[in-house]
Amino acid sequence: MSRIAVLDRFSIGFSTLCLLHCLAVPVLVSVVPVFATFALADERFHLALVALVVPTSVIALCLGCRLHKSRRILICGFAGVFVLVVAAILGGQHLGEIGETVLTVLGASVVALAHWFNFRACRACDCEHH
Repeated sequence: MSRIAVLDRFSIGFSTLCLLHCLAVPVLVSVVPVFATFALADERFHLALVALVVPTSVIALCLGCRLHKSRRILICGFAGVFVLVVAAILGGQHLGEIGETVLTVLGASVVALAHWFNFRACRACDCEHH
């Protein structure tokens, strides 16, 4: 398996984890208030996930674009990363909890989709063997 495929899979996993974290934590905190004391409920956990998504996405999407030449995939992925970063930086204080959740879900979904397309484009052009 190529480095690009590994990075694409990691980025899809990190984005999905970010999405699940953003959707599940508010529900868990409202149902089980003690959950708010766990590390997963801390905003730093969300920032750590974004810090993992950004470099893996940039590297995988740039390497993939260099091989399969699809700038649309690169632009799509960077747009998703941008939305994730904005949601993480502005957070619930500036966007409100709903705004932060919507942006995070949107950004994470776009990033995961871009990596899926990147992975498929690399396989289609036989990039895995380069």
